[in-house]
Amino acid sequence: MFPRRYERQIIIPGFGEKAQEKLSRASVVILGLGGLGSVVSTYLTAAGIGYIRLIDRDMIEESNLNRQILYDEKDIGRWKAKIAEKKLKSMNSGIEIEGLSEEINDSNIYDLIGDVDLVIYCLDNFETRFIVNKAIVDLDKPMIHGACRGFSGQVTTIIPRKTPCLKCIFRENVYSKDKSIIGVTAGVIGLIEATEVIKYVTGIGNLLAGSMLVYDARDLVFERIEIERDPECEVCG
Repeated sequence: MFPRRYERQIIIPGFGEKAQEKLSRASVVILGLGGLGSVVSTYLTAAGIGYIRLIDRDMIEESNLNRQILYDEKDIGRWKAKIAEKKLKSMNSGIEIEGLSEEINDSNIYDLIGDVDLVIYCLDNFETRFIVNKAIVDLDKPMIHGACRGFSGQVTTIIPRKTPCLKCIFRENVYSKDKSIIGVTAGVIGLIEATEVIKYVTGIGNLLAGSMLVYDARDLVFERIEIERDPECEVCG
């Protein structure tokens, strides 16, 4: 018997207590607690994911506040992972939440993601993307990947050995100095990532596996692009 906080999703046709039970047993790791991670973590906490690990190396800065909805002015100068953990625990005391203020690198990534069901990528640099990408392929660990900039964003779901990995999609390490972002873009992309997590865990609906959903906020257009594995990919080929 689940608490009433979940009753509005339990009564969705085809969802029910069976899907809620799957959510309650699921474990995920969210890499990055910025604009995307703030949204993803908030909605997965509300949905009742049983265990959520939060990872971010940074402290909260004033320039974060236009999009990183977990934080407010009094949090400036504090660790994102610890503030996020505290606030999310206050939203839902019935699940387990762990915040880690760590930098992701080659030496720790396997320990950080190895014991969870699903990885959710919410960071904004290519170097770390490729570190995480290799690890999920090595560990056969699925990942929801989101990215956004300015008024645009994208989401894809990676199932190792079945769908393209990030190296298949982004064959070069493209560094961009562009840090522009409007908060609502991060909100939309983060919500899509959270939706993919819920769909993956419950088995409801069709995932963005083998495809990328591209969002253009200026014209309010979504485009779903089919993508294929690279048979010669150095990571998953």
